[in-house]
Amino acid sequence: MLKMMRENAKYFYVLFFIIILSFIFWGVGTMDKGKSSSYIAQVGNYRISVAEYWRGYENMERFYQDLYKDKFTDAMRKQLKQRVLDSMVVNKILLIAARENGITVSDEELNEAIRNDAAFQRNGSFDVNVYRNRLRLSRIGTEEYEASKRQELLAQKIRRMIELAASVPTEALEKISGDNKSTESLKRAITDQAKEEALRAYVGAFQKKIKIRINRDLIS
Repeated sequence: MLKMMRENAKYFYVLFFIIILSFIFWGVGTMDKGKSSSYIAQVGNYRISVAEYWRGYENMERFYQDLYKDKFTDAMRKQLKQRVLDSMVVNKILLIAARENGITVSDEELNEAIRNDAAFQRNGSFDVNVYRNRLRLSRIGTEEYEASKRQELLAQKIRRMIELAASVPTEALEKISGDNKSTESLKRAITDQAKEEALRAYVGAFQKKIKIRINRDLIS
C-alpha cells in the first residue's frame, strides 16, 4: 500500500497526515469492552465515537477507491482502518497539546473557515441553506459540526507551529544540483521529511503524558 502511495506523489499533501503518523502507540492500553461500546478510543479527556470514526473512514475509503479503482483491495482497506484510527488518536493528542500551550481558535476564524469551504458555497459564495442541507444529509448537527471544525483548526494550528520549528538541513539543500524541477522536488522532499520527523518526535514525547485506551475490535 505504501509503495502505491509513493508512486502517486501528487496526492502526498492530501494523505500527508495519515501517512506520516501511522505508527504503533507504545504503551497504549486496550479498552475494557465492558465499560463502553459507544466509542472506539479515549485520549485523555477526548473520545473518538464509533460514528466519528466511521464517518472519517468512509470519507478516506471513497478517496482511495476513486484513486486506485480495482486495485484497492480488502488488505488495503484493513490497513486504512488502522491508519485512520491512528491519525484520529494523534489528532486528539495534538488538541491536548494545543490547549496546554494556550492555542485557541476564535469564533471569527471558525466562521471564516466555514464560509470559505467550497462545499457550502453556491455560485462562489457561502450559502447558509447549502450549509444546513449538507449537514442534514450527513446527519450532523450544526453544533456538532462546528465543534469538530474548531478542533480541526486547532490541530492544524499546532501542526503548523511544530513544522515551522522543524530543523531543515540547509547544508543538504545547498548541495542539491540539477534542473530546476528536480532540485525543487528534492528540496521539497527533504523539507517534508524534516517536518515529518519533528511532528513524530513531538507527538511521541507528548503521548507519554496522556492516558490512551483503544478498542480495536470495533474496527475489525
